[in-house]
Amino acid sequence: MSGNLAEKIRQQAHILLNDVIAIRRHIHAHPELSFQEKETSAYIQSILRSWDVPFKTGFANHGIVAILDSGKPGKTIAMRADMDALPIHEKTSHDFRSLNHGVMHACGHDAHTASLLGVIRILQHLRDTWQGKMLFLFQPAEELAPGGAQQMLLDGALDNPAPDYIIGQHVMPGMETGKIGMRPGIYMASSDEIYLRIHGKGGHAAMPHLINDTVAIAAQIIVNLQQIASRFAPAHIPTVLSFGRVIADGANNVIPSEVSIDGTFRTMDESWRMRAKDLIRTIAQSTAESMGASCEVEIRKGYPVLINDEALTAKAQQAAREFLGEEQLEELDIRMTAEDFAYYGQRFPACFYRLGIHNETKGIIHPLHSAAFDLDEDSLLTGMSFMAYLACNLTQ
Repeated sequence: MSGNLAEKIRQQAHILLNDVIAIRRHIHAHPELSFQEKETSAYIQSILRSWDVPFKTGFANHGIVAILDSGKPGKTIAMRADMDALPIHEKTSHDFRSLNHGVMHACGHDAHTASLLGVIRILQHLRDTWQGKMLFLFQPAEELAPGGAQQMLLDGALDNPAPDYIIGQHVMPGMETGKIGMRPGIYMASSDEIYLRIHGKGGHAAMPHLINDTVAIAAQIIVNLQQIASRFAPAHIPTVLSFGRVIADGANNVIPSEVSIDGTFRTMDESWRMRAKDLIRTIAQSTAESMGASCEVEIRKGYPVLINDEALTAKAQQAAREFLGEEQLEELDIRMTAEDFAYYGQRFPACFYRLGIHNETKGIIHPLHSAAFDLDEDSLLTGMSFMAYLACNLTQ
């Protein structure tokens, strides 16, 4: 890729930075929950219209696909940003903090969307210097299963034209502003929701011989299920089974007739994932039955394992070295968090990478999904310029 084009992209990004920051702040101040992004979508559409960028909408309710066509032969590159926020009450002092009580952009989706709009504007200004087609996905509902990515695909968002590659970026609080992080191959875990309901005969806690101690049964089920990760899981496959919610609505002297347990199961292998869910059912039910009770098991299918295409990620890493410098590229560890971008990777060669937003001098140190989460807005410069450069590289 021409160094001349890289410099033109940098120049355009600098020119656009203040506008992109303003877009990010508007979206941040008006967050909307998953599958409810009506006003966010309308705002993005208004910007696209003002720029004369063609788009289609209605995917996964509020999703948008914009397109730029160079008019020259080349590959089709798709880029994705998510739009939804989280049910968190914001605790920052910004004058652009959330105006919607109890809803906050605490995962950087406002920055993802603003950055992708910046990419569109850069590529639009430099249309004569690249080839092929560019698709821009503004996706609802990354935060809530079944997720917007799967529905975008089912609704035909990437059917015509179908992309040769799809790329996405996500902010990373632990990485310094100006850096990009990548990992080829398996990167993020699958995610399934576990809901257990223990049913038995409740009663007076002083007469346990006349009842089923559903609380003790629930505790035993939790202990027994730890064998899924410690004894049944293949040693080379990362596996996490955690329970974060237990409700036994009795009293100090009352054993309830029902106890509920909610948790999450995550792993890095789809075959083991299926087997593990069968084991969860068997162990939970047999443990309850052995103690005179029953256990109702519901496992809600979540996102699949996210796998970055090896060849595509190698190209992206090389582009990062060229555009940002070797010292600005980090090799990422696997993460047991999940991302519905994984669905795109099941259909097309995909690369999902991280954008550094950490700046201790500015006090930007808080993790994702925190009420105090913030990002260094200078990271938007890297976010939009690198993605534009990478997309141009990939169309050849």
